[in-house]
Amino acid sequence: QVQLVESGGGLVQPGGSLRLSCKASGSIFRINMMGWYRQAPGKQRELVATITSGVSTNYADSVKGRFTISRDNAKNTAYLQMNSLKPEDTAVYYCYAEAKNGALSPWRGYWGQGTQVTVSS
Repeated sequence: QVQLVESGGGLVQPGGSLRLSCKASGSIFRINMMGWYRQAPGKQRELVATITSGVSTNYADSVKGRFTISRDNAKNTAYLQMNSLKPEDTAVYYCYAEAKNGALSPWRGYWGQGTQVTVSS
């Protein structure tokens, strides 16, 4: 199994910044894509940003130019730098990773427990 633990959430004023971290641990042979999703109250979970092992990135239109996803493959950790935060960015942010436990194992998706980000004055 693979465990994902997020950290870095909190309360920030509009225009402020936060940096989220997601550390993967457990039985890891390889991690392919890592990403961040978010879910606001009463809304569906939506993609925020993804990054492949080759560091190719993809962003939701709503965060382009404000958020930056990165990863440290040696540490099995992904980051989300969030700048110019808006009240509409308020949500629980979830880390996602596509990983395999061994060379012949299938790729599986794993989720973290989520971290709350609140943007409010």
